[in-house]
Amino acid sequence: MASTLHQSLTSLKPYRPPNPITTTLRPTSYAPIRCGPRSNRGPLMKGRILSIEAINAIQALKRAHKSSDPTQLPAFLSKTLTRLLKSDLLATLRELLRQDQCALALHAFSAFRSEYRADLSLYADVASALARNGMVEDIDRVIRDMEEGDGGGGIQCDDKGLIRLLKAVIGAGRRESTVRIYGMMKRSGWGSSFAADEYVVKVLSKGLRKLGEEGLADEVKMGNLEKLRV
Repeated sequence: MASTLHQSLTSLKPYRPPNPITTTLRPTSYAPIRCGPRSNRGPLMKGRILSIEAINAIQALKRAHKSSDPTQLPAFLSKTLTRLLKSDLLATLRELLRQDQCALALHAFSAFRSEYRADLSLYADVASALARNGMVEDIDRVIRDMEEGDGGGGIQCDDKGLIRLLKAVIGAGRRESTVRIYGMMKRSGWGSSFAADEYVVKVLSKGLRKLGEEGLADEVKMGNLEKLRV
């Protein structure tokens, strides 16, 4: 029995714990995903919200502009635009300008002016978009319509959009339109009934001189800067 017990003890092997499983962490590689616009429209601007009506109108106008009979297009555009509320019509106009859809924007601007008075900031936006897209001759038509229509022969000289409008028109090299704007300013009492703004004087006089209107440039500068004691 002792020999049997001895054989059993000697037959047992010492316990050896299994080798730990080692894992090698491999560096993971990934390609960053960047989100961007899916077209050339550009990203939405913060704070700009378009209603469903405005979006539908913009899409309808763009489809019609591409596929409709040119002779029937004005009637379709007028019908589509006149159904919009003032806020939706204004949003449609600004979005068309943002997308540089100037031909359609001019129709929207005409529809807006037929119902509401456009401020100088809106005129400045239209003129800037036209200049940006090389439609500088249309600037003259817009300013002429302003003088004959809701401008009433005058202009709101204390409007913050005046300086932007002047810069846009002068930057586009439109001598006729610049002279027209100056004429409306004078008829509104600018520099006589109320004091002229110094910065407007400098921009206007410099612009007129650049466009070859030396006499008007001197008139603006000498007639107003002396009153401002500059």
